[in-house]
Amino acid sequence: MSTPTRYRVIALYKQLSYLGREYPAGADYFHKKLKGAFMKNKDLSDPAEIQKRIDLGDYVCKEIEAMYHINKYRAMKKRYYEDAGADNIQAKLENTNWAQGGGSSATSSSPRQ
Repeated sequence: MSTPTRYRVIALYKQLSYLGREYPAGADYFHKKLKGAFMKNKDLSDPAEIQKRIDLGDYVCKEIEAMYHINKYRAMKKRYYEDAGADNIQAKLENTNWAQGGGSSATSSSPRQ
């Protein structure tokens, strides 16, 4: 493994380790899985395969960050909106014309008769 690749792998491990501190299943669970994944691939020597794994690691980082943002959004939504409001929104959606299949043409006769 070349030196730049080695540094990139170490940086990826550190980044994932940092992101795993707040993982919903627990930091210990995340770190065990992280270490297992890196140890499983420690003997790779093909540069293309190593780059493929680095790209996969970058993708996982982005997915974890997205999950954290979604969880943050949901927590904020719970704080500012009541559960009854969600029921009202659902009722409004069910009463709209587009939810029933169309606009004013839904009440007129159809050409299939």
